[in-house]
Amino acid sequence: MEFFRDTNFDFLGKKWYFLTFSLIFSVAGVLSMAFWHGIPLGVDFRGGTLVYVKYAHTPDPSGIHNEIERAGLKNARVQRYGQAANNEVLIALDIQETSEQALDKGKTQIIQALESKAVPGKQDLNNSSSLTIANYLLEKDPLQLGAGADANPRYTAIAQAIVDYRDKVKSGVLGSIDELKSAADPAAVASLQENFFVSDFGIRNVEIVGPQVGQQLRKQAILATLYSLAGMLIYLGLRFEWIYGVAAVLTVFHDTLITVGAFSLLNWEISLTVIAAILTLIGYSNNDTIVVFDRIRENIKLLRRDRLADIVNKSINQTLSRTILTAGLTFLTVLALFLFGGEVLHGFSFALVIGILIGTYSSIAIAAPILVAYQEWRGERGKKPIAMPLRSGNGAQSKEKVKV
Repeated sequence: MEFFRDTNFDFLGKKWYFLTFSLIFSVAGVLSMAFWHGIPLGVDFRGGTLVYVKYAHTPDPSGIHNEIERAGLKNARVQRYGQAANNEVLIALDIQETSEQALDKGKTQIIQALESKAVPGKQDLNNSSSLTIANYLLEKDPLQLGAGADANPRYTAIAQAIVDYRDKVKSGVLGSIDELKSAADPAAVASLQENFFVSDFGIRNVEIVGPQVGQQLRKQAILATLYSLAGMLIYLGLRFEWIYGVAAVLTVFHDTLITVGAFSLLNWEISLTVIAAILTLIGYSNNDTIVVFDRIRENIKLLRRDRLADIVNKSINQTLSRTILTAGLTFLTVLALFLFGGEVLHGFSFALVIGILIGTYSSIAIAAPILVAYQEWRGERGKKPIAMPLRSGNGAQSKEKVKV
């Protein structure tokens, strides 16, 4: 299957347009990382506390952020996640202690900051544990069980039934205490109305990433990227010639720089899933580049009297249909993931969307011109062009050279 055939676009003739395009986006990303937003690392790397909040209505992230700021919690990040209909928000705090007390501290601070409609002297049933509810019922004894042995397990069971109904049936947020009448004894529910109220949100979960863990993850992410680039350089140097490996590594570095720069310009956090997407991008871009290089290598043997620039142009045109089909189908998949995958996958899918566009573009507009530019540079200095090896199955290397 071919998208089109017999094309004859002069890609190398447009190399200065490509270079200008790449410079604009690369410099903008570097300036953003150096002077504006920096590299916006997520909690995975910088450490901190993640608080997952479920609302009974559509949340307003900017309004939530203002409430948290007024409560004295600085540098908090608020973003929606999951499906829009779920009304869920993720709040990232800079609390980096790893103890159980820190978990309770982060949860308590968020509850206090968000309870703008708290009822004085009453507890929030949407954010109360089963133990808190059970102890209250034991104290009030609405079922008149007395201090007998049956009181504790009975009220504990009622408290657990209330929490299960709230979390499993109502997705963590009760609309009113009256909703519990179908889940617990009416007398117990009536007793709760005396000292409890229901807010419009519930804390679903609290997670902490310690500073040491964040530092270790950051180091591992950098090493993983560097190792992949080094492995690519070695592989292409052995399979083709070292200049091919250098061109591929420079191309992938270009792709990574623009992708990370896009996150910095938009001030979107870079999490572990984004690093996974960048590593995927490195492999994808490398694969596309190898296809072009492989065709160049084949055409060098067939067209050894032609100029390298003409051979490269012809090779790009011959693989263009395959490139458009492969990249187009992959792009549609990740675009659907970006549009419909929800906030949790937003960063991951965005990195892939940018990466596939830039990776496909760079295989044509960056990698191949680097190869030709190096040959021309050698020619201008009176040096012989490098041998373009045509490796056979047994590893033999052709001695043919390309005329520049």
